[in-house]
Amino acid sequence: MLWLYRLLFAPALVVLLPSYLRRMRRRGGYGRNFSQRFGFHRCPPRGPAPRVWLQAVSVGEMMALGPLLRELHARGIEVYLTTTTSTGFRVAQDRHAGVVLGIGYFPLDWWPFSRLAWRRIAPDAAVIMEGERWPEHLHQARRRKVRTVCINARLSERSFRRLRRFRPAARLVLDGIDELLASSAAEAAHFAALGFPAERLSVSGNLKFDVAIAPLSGAEKAALRRALGLPADSPVLVGASTWPGEEAALVGALRAARAGGRRLALLIVPRHAERRDALAAELKATGLRVHFRTRGDAPGADIDVAVADTTGELHRLLQLGDLVFVGKSLPPHTEGQTPVEAAALGRPLLFGPGMSNFRGLAPELLRRGAAREVGDAAALAAAVCALLDAPEARAALAAQAAAWHADNRGAAARAFAAIYRAVEAKGA
Repeated sequence: MLWLYRLLFAPALVVLLPSYLRRMRRRGGYGRNFSQRFGFHRCPPRGPAPRVWLQAVSVGEMMALGPLLRELHARGIEVYLTTTTSTGFRVAQDRHAGVVLGIGYFPLDWWPFSRLAWRRIAPDAAVIMEGERWPEHLHQARRRKVRTVCINARLSERSFRRLRRFRPAARLVLDGIDELLASSAAEAAHFAALGFPAERLSVSGNLKFDVAIAPLSGAEKAALRRALGLPADSPVLVGASTWPGEEAALVGALRAARAGGRRLALLIVPRHAERRDALAAELKATGLRVHFRTRGDAPGADIDVAVADTTGELHRLLQLGDLVFVGKSLPPHTEGQTPVEAAALGRPLLFGPGMSNFRGLAPELLRRGAAREVGDAAALAAAVCALLDAPEARAALAAQAAAWHADNRGAAARAFAAIYRAVEAKGA
């Protein structure tokens, strides 16, 4: 099966390369260290310390890695950290440069590129995060007798259905993993159903629960509101990591609230900041007063809709929210973005029915009364209006979200234990 993957990879890369390059150009920041995509990493020479190669795809994963990376650094374990996106690379540099050996881009998963990267990085253990199960990467680890640990592991519903129908592909992306730490019991059940051995499978919880969020002071919140143009005396609805179509639903909720005589401002944090031009055109047509964060501080007049078209500051922005809607969850979207950060901050949560990437978390939030599900844009507007009219209900949602978050901490310690076992196995 691996040889078929290798044979098909090159023509598939040729076909997909134009759209891949267009996306890279649109997002920007890929020019630096581009040769690392082909395996040309400049990794410091090996010393006596054990070395781990840790791959995390993008911003959310990079944000979640903080506690684990600090623990590995404190225990004298070198980490060479790679990512896939330019935004993930920037967050890694900003947050983790002081506790890792180096930061680079993950190589394209074709035999010559992967082999070169492995020779240059030369790790004692490989750690992959969430869904980064690349066949060639796993094969290179096996042939070097390097143990691979998958942490915070998850599997989308679509991927699960496909792998269940085509078991050879499931073996290709799972057989090379020595220990898999699922982010929830529901995720673990899917891996078990695909045949992953029970003795190498455990539930660690989600690393994102262990990220400490620095609270903003009252003065800092006030300054941030002024910079965004949000009214000082108005409740704020935050759309967190929104996708196309959801901004219109949030504007509909804003209009519905105001039509009923309620005060409300809207803060949109799109999942992809490069959508700013399309969003600007869409929001201009509404006739509302709109300000984009990348244009500098807002003018003196109060803004109806603030758009935080930036990267890496969702934790700060969520602290302005009186209500938080979790994006990528309203139809036609089905996967959802993470609700963990908003819950950690004790914010009342709303999300749509499409939370398949968090199928182990979303039902638990609903069961505990820590969130409410809205089926469509009309239901979102109705829920926002109802919660604005019921401060005690908002407070109850917030308290349950914070309690749920507190009950689920500890994943970083379990991930560290698994990585340490992998490092010890190499040295034995």
